[in-house]
Amino acid sequence: MGIVVNLDVMLAKRKMKSKELAEAIDITEANLSILKSGKAKAIRFSTLEAICRELECQPGDLLEYSE
Repeated sequence: MGIVVNLDVMLAKRKMKSKELAEAIDITEANLSILKSGKAKAIRFSTLEAICRELECQPGDLLEYSE
């Protein structure tokens, strides 16, 4: 399975919509959707940092490894 992205879980916990997060971190909703769906092949550390800052979480809250 590989890396699982739990961005939707963190958004729900913070009661934030994808659109709000996309605007706050200055990326398109389409790119955020690709990341949420787990279809992204990579993520920039600057994007990960911005997401963590806005959601007040750690990278491990967003990403997990699953066999």
